[in-house]
Order: sequence, then structure tokens, then C-alpha cells
Amino acid sequence: MSLRRDAARQRNIGIAALLVATVIFILPFLYIFFMAVKTKQEAALFLFDWPDQWQFWQNLTDVVKTRNYMLLLAYFNSTVITVGAVTLLVIFGAMAGYVLQRRPSGWNKLIYACILIGLMVPPAVVPTIWVLQGLGLFKTLHGMVLIQVAYGLAFSVLLYRSFIATIPRDLDEAAIIDGARPWQVFFRVILPLLKPVTVTLIVVQSITIFNDFTNPLYYLPGKENVTVQLTLFNFQSQFQSQFNLLFMNILLVTIPPLLVFVFFNRQIVAGMTAGAVKG
Repeated sequence: MSLRRDAARQRNIGIAALLVATVIFILPFLYIFFMAVKTKQEAALFLFDWPDQWQFWQNLTDVVKTRNYMLLLAYFNSTVITVGAVTLLVIFGAMAGYVLQRRPSGWNKLIYACILIGLMVPPAVVPTIWVLQGLGLFKTLHGMVLIQVAYGLAFSVLLYRSFIATIPRDLDEAAIIDGARPWQVFFRVILPLLKPVTVTLIVVQSITIFNDFTNPLYYLPGKENVTVQLTLFNFQSQFQSQFNLLFMNILLVTIPPLLVFVFFNRQIVAGMTAGAVKG
């Protein structure tokens, strides 16, 4: 009887979890999809119902062609920023986490405190703009890449530092005895073992940077520097809003990060919990 009760309880919990997930995740996505395929008049009613007239292809082409194919340029800019920033975050985060974990010194506590401050203290927009202008990086894609690296580096270092703590030091010592130099120990011995946490960092930071709205708005003005999130302004104005095209734009912007999360969900969980399990 107890086994049956436990099985029934687990089944009920599973059903309840699926219902909650449906309400939280699937229903909002369906609402966006239905709004995206409606006509302008139907979308203005904001009703969660089946469209009377489907305009998927027409709305899609209108969104892509708006303002001389601005959405395609936005995808290119967002991809460049995301790939560049994530690459630097993986390299610098892994190297800094390795040094903090494997090279104990009196400065480590101070550096660790600065990293925690970087997580807690919000960025100052105006001073950052002054710095970017002084360096000639304001309104540039590579300046935006450096901004994303600066904002995400603290999280990356902490993630790598925790994972490297689970790797035995014997591997480092064995490589050094075999004649490996410090950079060889890191790149040939330690870095290949960081694959789980690296995949996690790539997925999490890629979604975060690709979906970033505020930082490009502040530090990357100009039509030639538009990113995918800023294209949402194309269909809203003071006097008129095309909500069907707006929701189609939201759908196109949402799909890439959603696919990344769906296909790499297990890797995210494995990388985030690997340190705790091994520890």
C-alpha cells in the first residue's frame, strides 16, 4: 500500500508540475504566436483566441523588410557581440578562476572581494560612457563586446573557480614533473576537463547577451549598430502601433535563445551542479 501511495503521490506531483510549466511557459508563447499571425485589427484587441485570418507569411516578410531589412542587420550585430563576448568570457574566466584556485597568495582575498563586488554593485552608466568615449570605443561593436565581458566576467570567474576546485592537484603536479610549462598545464590538462562548466557558461551567457536590451540602448546608439532587442521599437510610436508585427518581431527574437535552451538544458544543469556533486 505504501508503495502505491508513493507512486500515486509522485504521479500527482509530476502532473501538477507539468500544469504549472504549461501555464508559466507554454501559454505565454502561444499568446505571442497567435498575436503574431493576426491582422492589425485583430491584434489590437489583445484577445487570446484563434485568429480569424492567418497572416503568418505576410507579417513575417513585413517584419524582415521593415526599415531596409534592419532585422537582418540586428541579427548580425547581436551574433558578433555574443560570439566575441562569450569567447573572451570563457578564456579569461577560466584563466582567472584557475589562478585564484591554484595560486594562493595574499592578494587572492582582495581579488575575490572585488569579484563579489562586481556581482553586487550595479554598473554606472554615465561614467562608463565617458570611459568609452575617451578610449574611442563608444558606438562600436568591439566596445560593446568589452562591456559585456566586463559585466559577465565576475560570474564566469566564480563558476570556473568552483569547478576547478574539484579537479585534483595531482594532475597539475604530474604534468609539471613531465616537463610541462604553466601555460601548457592549463591549456592541455585543465582546460579540456572544464567542458561541462564551459558549455554551461556558453549557453547561459549567450542567452543573456543576445537578449540584452539596456546595454546596447546605452552604449551602442545608432541605426547601424542596432541589435535584435532594439528592433522592437520599429513597430511602436506615439500615434500608432502595429501589434501584430511587434509580436512577430518578438517571436523571431525569442526563437533562437529558446532553441538553445531547449537543446542544451541538460548541459546547463550538469555544469551548474558538477562542482557540488564532485565536492
